[in-house]
Amino acid sequence: MTNSILHLTLVATNSTKKCNKFYTKEDDGLSQNWGGETVFCNPPYGKEIKHWVEKSFNEGKKQNTKVVMLIPARTDTKYFHEFIYNKAEIRFVKGRLKFGACKNSAPFPSMVVVF
Repeated sequence: MTNSILHLTLVATNSTKKCNKFYTKEDDGLSQNWGGETVFCNPPYGKEIKHWVEKSFNEGKKQNTKVVMLIPARTDTKYFHEFIYNKAEIRFVKGRLKFGACKNSAPFPSMVVVF
Protein backbone atom coordinates (compact mmCIF):
# COMPACT_ATOMS: atom_id res chain seq x y z
CA MET A 1 0.00 0.00 0.00
CA THR A 2 1.19 3.50 -0.75
CA ASN A 3 0.96 6.52 1.47
CA SER A 4 0.86 8.94 -1.43
CA ILE A 5 -2.05 11.27 -2.01
CA LEU A 6 -4.00 10.76 -5.19
CA HIS A 7 -5.55 13.89 -6.69
CA LEU A 8 -8.70 13.33 -8.72
CA THR A 9 -10.21 16.04 -10.82
CA LEU A 10 -11.29 16.35 -14.42
CA VAL A 11 -8.92 19.22 -15.05
CA ALA A 12 -5.68 17.87 -13.55
CA THR A 13 -2.73 18.19 -15.87
CA ASN A 14 1.02 18.23 -15.30
CA SER A 15 0.79 22.01 -14.85
CA THR A 16 -2.27 22.09 -12.53
CA LYS A 17 -1.76 18.93 -10.46
CA LYS A 18 -1.51 19.26 -6.70
CA CYS A 19 -0.08 15.76 -6.08
CA ASN A 20 2.45 13.48 -7.76
CA LYS A 21 -0.23 10.92 -8.65
CA PHE A 22 -3.35 12.19 -10.39
CA TYR A 23 -5.99 11.26 -12.95
CA THR A 24 -6.98 13.37 -15.92
CA LYS A 25 -10.32 13.34 -17.71
CA GLU A 26 -8.91 10.79 -20.14
CA ASP A 27 -7.87 8.48 -17.26
CA ASP A 28 -11.51 8.33 -16.07
CA GLY A 29 -11.11 8.38 -12.31
CA LEU A 30 -14.53 6.77 -11.85
CA SER A 31 -13.26 3.55 -13.42
CA GLN A 32 -10.03 3.43 -11.38
CA ASN A 33 -9.40 1.54 -8.13
CA TRP A 34 -8.62 3.99 -5.32
CA GLY A 35 -7.99 1.26 -2.72
CA GLY A 36 -5.10 1.83 -0.33
CA GLU A 37 -4.81 5.51 -1.23
CA THR A 38 -5.49 8.85 0.43
CA VAL A 39 -7.56 10.61 -2.22
CA PHE A 40 -8.45 14.26 -2.70
CA CYS A 41 -11.39 14.46 -5.09
CA ASN A 42 -12.58 17.72 -6.59
CA PRO A 43 -15.26 16.36 -8.95
CA PRO A 44 -17.14 18.16 -11.70
CA TYR A 45 -19.98 20.12 -10.13
CA GLY A 46 -22.59 19.27 -12.76
CA LYS A 47 -25.11 16.46 -12.94
CA GLU A 48 -22.42 13.77 -12.78
CA ILE A 49 -21.35 14.81 -9.26
CA LYS A 50 -23.67 12.13 -7.83
CA HIS A 51 -21.53 9.43 -9.46
CA TRP A 52 -18.38 10.84 -7.87
CA VAL A 53 -20.01 11.02 -4.43
CA GLU A 54 -21.20 7.41 -4.72
CA LYS A 55 -17.73 6.30 -5.92
CA SER A 56 -16.06 8.15 -3.04
CA PHE A 57 -18.47 6.57 -0.53
CA ASN A 58 -17.77 3.06 -1.86
CA GLU A 59 -14.01 3.52 -2.19
CA GLY A 60 -13.82 4.98 1.32
CA LYS A 61 -15.04 1.65 2.70
CA LYS A 62 -11.91 -0.10 1.43
CA GLN A 63 -9.11 -0.94 3.84
CA ASN A 64 -6.44 1.77 4.22
CA THR A 65 -8.40 4.17 2.00
CA LYS A 66 -9.43 7.72 2.82
CA VAL A 67 -11.33 9.95 0.40
CA VAL A 68 -11.63 13.70 0.92
CA MET A 69 -14.04 15.58 -1.36
CA LEU A 70 -14.50 19.30 -1.94
CA ILE A 71 -18.04 19.76 -3.21
CA PRO A 72 -20.93 22.22 -3.13
CA ALA A 73 -22.92 22.08 0.13
CA ARG A 74 -26.13 20.83 -1.45
CA THR A 75 -27.81 19.19 1.51
CA ASP A 76 -31.14 18.92 -0.32
CA THR A 77 -29.87 16.39 -2.87
CA LYS A 78 -30.57 12.68 -2.99
CA TYR A 79 -26.84 11.86 -3.09
CA PHE A 80 -26.25 13.88 0.09
CA HIS A 81 -28.77 11.81 2.02
CA GLU A 82 -27.82 8.46 0.44
CA PHE A 83 -24.04 8.70 0.69
CA ILE A 84 -22.96 11.57 2.98
CA TYR A 85 -25.39 12.39 5.79
CA ASN A 86 -24.59 10.24 8.86
CA LYS A 87 -22.08 8.28 6.75
CA ALA A 88 -19.12 10.67 6.48
CA GLU A 89 -17.40 13.53 8.25
CA ILE A 90 -18.69 16.87 6.99
CA ARG A 91 -16.99 20.24 7.35
CA PHE A 92 -18.83 23.25 6.01
CA VAL A 93 -16.58 25.94 4.55
CA LYS A 94 -17.20 29.39 6.00
CA GLY A 95 -18.05 31.91 3.29
CA ARG A 96 -17.70 31.26 -0.42
CA LEU A 97 -14.62 29.76 -2.03
CA LYS A 98 -12.52 31.75 -4.42
CA PHE A 99 -10.12 29.92 -6.71
CA GLY A 100 -6.79 31.36 -7.78
CA ALA A 101 -6.86 34.89 -9.14
CA CYS A 102 -10.61 34.84 -9.82
CA LYS A 103 -12.39 38.07 -8.92
CA ASN A 104 -15.68 36.37 -8.05
CA SER A 105 -16.43 33.78 -5.40
CA ALA A 106 -18.32 30.55 -6.03
CA PRO A 107 -22.09 31.16 -6.25
CA PHE A 108 -22.76 28.42 -3.67
CA PRO A 109 -21.52 27.29 -0.25
CA SER A 110 -19.02 24.44 -0.11
CA MET A 111 -18.21 21.52 2.14
CA VAL A 112 -15.41 19.08 2.69
CA VAL A 113 -16.57 15.47 3.01
CA VAL A 114 -14.31 12.75 4.41
CA PHE A 115 -15.00 9.05 3.86
